[in-house]
This record gives sequence, C-alpha cells and structure tokens, in this order.
Amino acid sequence: MPRTAKVTRKTKETDISAAVCLDGSGRSGISTPVPFFNHMLDLFCMHGGFDIELAASGDCEIDGHHTVEDIGIVLGAAFKKAIGGKEGIERFGFSLLPMGETLVTLSLDVCGRSVFVWNCDIKNEKVGNFDVELVHEFLKAFCDNFGLTLHVNLNYGQNTHHILEAVFKALGRSLRQALTVRDGSGGIPSTKGTL
Repeated sequence: MPRTAKVTRKTKETDISAAVCLDGSGRSGISTPVPFFNHMLDLFCMHGGFDIELAASGDCEIDGHHTVEDIGIVLGAAFKKAIGGKEGIERFGFSLLPMGETLVTLSLDVCGRSVFVWNCDIKNEKVGNFDVELVHEFLKAFCDNFGLTLHVNLNYGQNTHHILEAVFKALGRSLRQALTVRDGSGGIPSTKGTL
C-alpha cells in the first residue's frame, strides 16, 4: 500500500494544501510566496525521496512567519497521516552532512513524541529576503504535528545558505532512513509495542 496523505489548512492568515507520498522519487511541486523556502523544500524532497505537492498562500506582506510555520503544521500532519501505525519502519535516522565549508549533524526518532533541539548558532539573520529564524519555526511546527524527536547540530560553517541547505538535505536523508520499512518486519519498533 502506498503511504500517502493529503492535508489542508485554511486560516485568516494562510491557505495551505499538501499531498505527500513517502515512497516517491523526490519529485516536488512546491508553490509558496517564499522563494528561498521553496528551494529548501525542493532539497528536502529530493534527498528524502518524497513526492510532495504543496500550494500555500499567506500574509507575506506582513512577513513570512505565518506561512512558513503553517507549512510546518501541514507537512507534519501529512507525514503523520501517511506513516499510519509505523509498522516495520526503521524508526531512527541520522545524517552527518557536509555542504561546502559547513558540516551539520542531524538525528531523529519517529517515536510519536515531539522534541526539538536546535544547536545552530547562525550569525546572519537573513538569506536574501528570507528570515533565517523561520527555519526554527518550521521545524518546531513539523515536529509538533508529526510527533518527531529531532536534534539539529551545526558542527561548523560560515555561509548561511550552505548551513540551511545542509539542514534540509540532512532532514530528508534522515527521514528517508527512519521511514524505510524493514524487510520481513511488520512489527512496531519498540519494546512497548506502540509508538
């Protein structure tokens, strides 16, 4: 059975719809009013092997906060819905990812418990017109709505674009690893019997 989900969210601030296939080929159709963030989501899809169609509009005349955070809510809910009961998944994912002069370490657990740790001291506040702090807001919303434990550590790096690109590539690779279904195992990967 394909692991797919569709989720929509409409508020006075944003209007977002997403269709997710966890067992895809990395195809993305991302349309938001935040160009740099579109690029980051494209990288996430490519390196995770996820097919995602996402359309978002929001009150970016104020700033991108509501739109980016609500995309995290929608994608987190879509991944949670698509994963179902978590039967047979690897559960854990890890990536040590270089991007130019940058090195990022990312570890995660698809355990149903939202924990988000962000150890990234990024000097610049913007990449082009994009507010760097919005990456934190996106990932926190994604974790909260997926039920994901996620640790992101910047080992070192100077170029802000490289740092954020490494984070999204590492997230894709780590999630792909964690969501892979183990051959011959239909059980829940926990001694508790539930996640």
